[in-house]
Amino acid sequence: MTPERKNKLIQVLNKRQPNLTVVMENIQDPHNIAAVMRTCDAVGIQDIYILNTKIPRHDKFGPKSSSSAAKWLTVHHFDNAAACFAQLRQQYSRIFTTHLAADAVSVYDIDFTGSVALVFGNEHSGVSEEIRLLADGNFIIPQVGIIQSLNVSVACAVSIYEAMRQKTLAGHYEQQSLPKAQSDQLMTEWGITTQNY
Repeated sequence: MTPERKNKLIQVLNKRQPNLTVVMENIQDPHNIAAVMRTCDAVGIQDIYILNTKIPRHDKFGPKSSSSAAKWLTVHHFDNAAACFAQLRQQYSRIFTTHLAADAVSVYDIDFTGSVALVFGNEHSGVSEEIRLLADGNFIIPQVGIIQSLNVSVACAVSIYEAMRQKTLAGHYEQQSLPKAQSDQLMTEWGITTQNY
């Protein structure tokens, strides 16, 4: 490993945000999952959750869409909603689903300086009622066009870049946030040994 590569990976680890995650529920197209992964890596999300309760688990994601982002993320696979949310509750204080409901808040009104998980649903049916009942609330991305929805990967990108904006202003990227044990484990997985660290 070159010194430049090592420094790049360490810089990436130092900017990972353990109090922000994305959950994808029954996403049909693996290319959408891959595109979400790429954006998660870009804003410093390390852990993502893939919940498949109605469709089979995807064996592979679109390599062109993800630019191999899956290699750098910690992907948690679940086929049971209750088990998935039990794990989410251990790590995140608030869980919001994307759903057009009377009580939905704007994504711009969510406080992303706290601990937040965002759930994005199936391309055709959205987030299931089961998941909405498990969450703390719903959010929407304000739109003024005729079609009141975005592609799931685009919706995710808009949302977590708002999170990045807020976190940048709050100084979250200026200090390492990952727990040391997780950071050490990722360094090992990424090939950063104590000898070259």
